[in-house]
Amino acid sequence: MSEEFVPTPVGMARLTWYPARGSVRAVALLGHGSATGIESADLQALADALPPRGVTVALVTQPYRLEADRGAADEASLDLAWTAAWSAAADTAGVAVGTGGGVPGVPVIAGGRSAGAQVACRTAAELGAHAVLALAYPLLGPGSSRELLATSSPTLVVQGGRDPFGRPDQFPQLPPEIELVEIPSANHTFGTGIGIPRATSMTRMTTAVTEWIDRQLSAARTP
Repeated sequence: MSEEFVPTPVGMARLTWYPARGSVRAVALLGHGSATGIESADLQALADALPPRGVTVALVTQPYRLEADRGAADEASLDLAWTAAWSAAADTAGVAVGTGGGVPGVPVIAGGRSAGAQVACRTAAELGAHAVLALAYPLLGPGSSRELLATSSPTLVVQGGRDPFGRPDQFPQLPPEIELVEIPSANHTFGTGIGIPRATSMTRMTTAVTEWIDRQLSAARTP
């Protein structure tokens, strides 16, 4: 693990790197939610599960969290900081990034949990994300189905069955390129509170994500 600080238009962001083991198949750039940082259980579970599968993980800490400036927590500021972090991550990983037309070379997957998922969805098309991962998407909070539909990329939504910000059965019908996986009995942080260990939810989440990423990377290699 290593850290890199990135200047952005709204303050300093931080990239925490978890390098792939062996050949790099993809880079996953993941952002945190509004209530927790990159220490959240789901982001840490992915930082542990993806590198052995050839996926470098870069966890993005937004400037407002580093600098305790809630004035930089609005949508525009979050998106500006994310865009700067994306460019820096691409440079560090040696990936050439296109704009709106896909990512040549090693694919870059944009994602995050809750508010971080919203940022990834809003910016995916402009930045040319290969795919989008949305954990605990806040459909009934600040999020919207319009945001999800605007990714212009294959998208995976992983949602707790008891998430107060949107249960899977509350999502509208989604197009085939947007997949929705339910974590039974889980809440917004993928805990259950009913005797099912959080580790069980984390295993279900990481399994769904790794299998989906494998399919996206296999599709990218198909002529």
